[in-house]
Amino acid sequence: MAGSQAPEKIEDLVERLRPGDRLAGLDLGAKTIGVALSDTLQQVATPHSTIRRTKFGKDAEALCKILSDYQIAGIVLGLPVNMDGSAGPRVQSIRAFARNLAPLIDIPIVFWDERLSTAAVERMLIEADTSRARRTELVDKLAAAYILQGALDRLKAVRAVAT
Repeated sequence: MAGSQAPEKIEDLVERLRPGDRLAGLDLGAKTIGVALSDTLQQVATPHSTIRRTKFGKDAEALCKILSDYQIAGIVLGLPVNMDGSAGPRVQSIRAFARNLAPLIDIPIVFWDERLSTAAVERMLIEADTSRARRTELVDKLAAAYILQGALDRLKAVRAVAT
């Protein structure tokens, strides 16, 4: 959140979200940012868009516009941990992005393990006989939806245990 420490895990969001709040899922790559949005019931993730990365300021401006337009209450940011669970250089880059974004927004950012999300989406698109060009166009926002859906499913499970 702006000016404060953002929660690290999706479970930390349960108490903060209100009925009707939407979440955004982000798949942050070197060249693009895939964006997905939840419905207001926090049940379904839908691919939204892909932001072509340039400079942080322009990337953040494009992202903040989406967050504002859709009244997003929290961000689920994919964290590309290594297969053994360790944090590599990409994890540090993602955390730096979150640290830089946090002062610009007034909503929490949580991290979600995105291991193999892009690979899973690529496989799905190949199985659907999607052309290479179309896969390139779709993979980032679909990976963001895959990340967000995993987080939404976890939120649902946490809420079920709490009731």
